[in-house]
Amino acid sequence: MKSGFVSFVGRPNVGKSTLLNRILGTKVSIVSDKPQTTRTEVRGVLNRPDAQVVFVDTPGIHKPVTALGERLNQTATGTIGDVDVVCLVLDATAPLGRGDRFVAARVPADAVVVVNKVDAATPDQVLEQLAVASELDLSEYFPVSAVTGAGVPELVEHLVTRLPEGPQWYPDDMVTDVPEAFWVAELVREQLFARFREEMPYSIATRVTEWEWPRIRVEILVERESQKGMVIGKGGQVLKEVGQAVREQLVPGVYLELFVKVDKDWQRRPRAIERLGY
Repeated sequence: MKSGFVSFVGRPNVGKSTLLNRILGTKVSIVSDKPQTTRTEVRGVLNRPDAQVVFVDTPGIHKPVTALGERLNQTATGTIGDVDVVCLVLDATAPLGRGDRFVAARVPADAVVVVNKVDAATPDQVLEQLAVASELDLSEYFPVSAVTGAGVPELVEHLVTRLPEGPQWYPDDMVTDVPEAFWVAELVREQLFARFREEMPYSIATRVTEWEWPRIRVEILVERESQKGMVIGKGGQVLKEVGQAVREQLVPGVYLELFVKVDKDWQRRPRAIERLGY
């Protein structure tokens, strides 16, 4: 039996989390069109009769401007030396930039290049991206679409061949090692990200503070008093919409309570970041 670990690394918003969810056929990592949506290492387990592949989704590597950004980069780069295969994920719709080359310089020579979002690119764009990516001199190159699934089975088959023989690391019925409380907090953050633009999403953090089934209390942290009113919404409308959207993804009967708190400049304070588990 083949078993091992595969890490997805790349710039923010290249589609690493969407690709992980597509491979597993279920949602284990939240997604949005905002950078820094993934803030921790998320593991997803693909169980097959011949293999167990543990995929590691990582935060997008970027130029940090806060303590949170520095921590996210450390989390992402820290997985590179601890896995069997590294996949460098690129965006087929965007030119290969300095950020991509920065990440490429930190992956091993046998890393696999995954050119994602081919569904949103023209054939010429895909060919151009593959040609430019070949200059990185890495091992293999796979054009895929995490949205449609095109090219994903071929990628997975190749990754299985790259894994060593070994034992199962997780039980057959386990799809992710993300704790349930953390997952609920992530679902709340995902819905908030979907409702705000500009800098607001970066100021939002979520955590479960009480879990007395079926009652779950999630604390939403913002950095300024003015943001608190925005997250609550007029008459509490935003919180109501967020709560409803999250409950639809949980088992029936859950009572979800959302509470907004100001924690001034939390993303610039290392102790606050550690307290939140990032």
